[in-house]
Amino acid sequence: MSATGLPNAGPLAGVKVLELSTLIAGPFAARFMGEFGADVIKIEDPNGGDPLCKWRKLYPEVGGTSLWWAVQARNKRSVTVNLKAEEGKEIVRRLAKEADIVI
Repeated sequence: MSATGLPNAGPLAGVKVLELSTLIAGPFAARFMGEFGADVIKIEDPNGGDPLCKWRKLYPEVGGTSLWWAVQARNKRSVTVNLKAEEGKEIVRRLAKEADIVI
């Protein structure tokens, strides 16, 4: 299933991607994979998430959030995980074992 709840279509349908990146390069690559049908799960820090969503003052807003964030977060599911806690590390390890690609 895609982040919209619709069945994935495209050449990467069935591929699971775990994204641990922030800002531009990693989210950009994962976004393209999602656009081609991959199931992308983005791991975010509980203390504010990806810094890209805070670029509101530098770039236009759409729906109350940064335009950059609106573009780079599409076709992804986001999960907030505290990677400083052992429980959070274990969650990410389990997701990584199930993923075909880790960014």
